[in-house]
Amino acid sequence: MSAATPVNQAAVEPAATETGSAPAARRIAGQVVEHVAAGRPSADPAAVPSSAVGIVSAVGIVNAVGIVNAVGIVNVANGLTLLRVALVPVFAAALAVDSGRSTGWRVIAWAVFAVASLTDRLDGEVARRYHLVTDFGKIADPIADKALTGTALIGLSVLGQLSWWVTIVVMARELGVTALRFWVIRHGVIPASRGGKLKTLLQGIAITGYLLPLTGVATVVRAPLMALAVGVTVLTGLDYVVQAVRLRRAARATR
Repeated sequence: MSAATPVNQAAVEPAATETGSAPAARRIAGQVVEHVAAGRPSADPAAVPSSAVGIVSAVGIVNAVGIVNAVGIVNVANGLTLLRVALVPVFAAALAVDSGRSTGWRVIAWAVFAVASLTDRLDGEVARRYHLVTDFGKIADPIADKALTGTALIGLSVLGQLSWWVTIVVMARELGVTALRFWVIRHGVIPASRGGKLKTLLQGIAITGYLLPLTGVATVVRAPLMALAVGVTVLTGLDYVVQAVRLRRAARATR
C-alpha cells in the first residue's frame, strides 16, 4: 500500500471522554485496523483519539496524525515469496536425482515446481487484498520467479531434454530485466506487468510439459508451447526496456 489513506470517521466511535482511557483507545484502534483492512472509504483522521493513534502506529498502520502508512517488509505476502525462493534448491535436487531418469522423482520435482509456482499467484493476491504491497515485494517477486524458472530451464538443458538456446534466450531476458530494475531503482520500481505474469504462466505450463514423464501426443505439444513462451518472454522484455527508459527520463525531467 503505497499511498496514504485517511481513517474513516464512521469507523471510529467518537468518544471524547474516553481519549485518556487505554482500554478504550485499544478498542478504537482495533476498529481502525479492521476498517482499514476492509478497504472502506475514508474521512477525517481527527476523529481518532491520540492514544488510539499511538497504539495503531506501533504496528505500522497509522501514523501520528491518523494516516495509514506503508506496511512493513515482514508480512504474509513477502513470506510466500521467500518460500518460493526456498523451494528452488529443493526442486533442483529432486530433478537431479538419477540424472532425471527416475519417473517418481521427476513427478516429485514437478510437484515442488507447481507448489512454488502457486505461491507466485498467492503472494500477489494476498498483497493486493490485504494491502501488503511493498517495494521489497515488487522487486523480490519477479526475482523469485526468475530463480525458479531459471533453475528449471538450466536443469532440463543439463539433462539434455531442452535445447540450450531456449535457456540462453530466456535467461538473457530475465537477467536483463533484473538489471533494468536496479538501473532505475533510484527513480522508482517497475512492478511485474500483466504481460510479465502471462509470460510466467506460459513458461510454467511449457516447463511442466518437460518436467513430467509424458509420452505420445503430449511430447509433441510441449515444443510449440515452449516456443510461444519464449516469444512472449522476448516481447515483454522489450516492453520493460521501454518502461525503464520512460521512468528514467521522467525522473530526470523533474529535477
